[in-house]
Amino acid sequence: METSRTQRAYRFRFYPTPGQENLLRRTLGCVRLVYNKALALRSETWTREQRNVSYRDTGKALTGWKKSEGLAFLNDVSCVPLQQALRHLQTAYSNFFNHTGDFPAFKRKAHGGSATFTRYAFTWDGCKRHLKLAKMKEPLRVIWSRTLPVKAVPSSVTISLDAAGRWHVGILVEEHVKPIPRTDTRIGVDMGVDSFAALSDGEKIPNPRFRKRNAKRLGKAQRNLARKQKGSRNYEKARLKVARIQAQGADRRKDFLHKLSTRIIRENQTVVLEDLAVRNMCR
Repeated sequence: METSRTQRAYRFRFYPTPGQENLLRRTLGCVRLVYNKALALRSETWTREQRNVSYRDTGKALTGWKKSEGLAFLNDVSCVPLQQALRHLQTAYSNFFNHTGDFPAFKRKAHGGSATFTRYAFTWDGCKRHLKLAKMKEPLRVIWSRTLPVKAVPSSVTISLDAAGRWHVGILVEEHVKPIPRTDTRIGVDMGVDSFAALSDGEKIPNPRFRKRNAKRLGKAQRNLARKQKGSRNYEKARLKVARIQAQGADRRKDFLHKLSTRIIRENQTVVLEDLAVRNMCR
């Protein structure tokens, strides 16, 4: 059976040292700042002069920002994630004009953030599974929850921090994928309210109701957060607790949906879904 080559990202948790976390947080802050300044530059230039600012123009602006006294701290982090932020902004504009995405929005600190390192901004030792980013002396302590393809060479690495304070690393590699064997079966999926879904072969998928499981813990944590003074350390601790409970529920839903969809796809050649908004049935 022939294989096809594709780019695939493998995502892992990692736990940075205090020094690494300090550098990574500064990097995320600089990436967010550069992205927002470039977006403001493009928006304001169009408003004033009705002129488009190109990716190359934002690159020149970045060079000027790094030379200015007020933004000299941009030189303390790797230049690659900053340049990638401009590329991501250019992609966002292209998607908007191609009607495949919304207009780019300013990034907020509360949403965590991410930074992308291309091939020359990190070192990778596949034998030891050591990943070291630019300006770091030690490799990241990554939890290798699954194995990468044999002899995989990462083309880029993306570091992200979510609202729950969890660090993740996405490693983009090229791999050979075998197509799923063909079958003669077909299935229809009917989304429900009491049950999550009903299949045309008579099987009913029960609704796991992840929100109901966490409702008591989440409600208690949210009430505790409401009593804290916004901006204080105790407020941040309480906010993180709420975010972690919400993230736990989201992770469970993603895992459930991924396993269910994978099973249905592997067992059937044709899958038919109804064109119906289940949310409207719950009103």
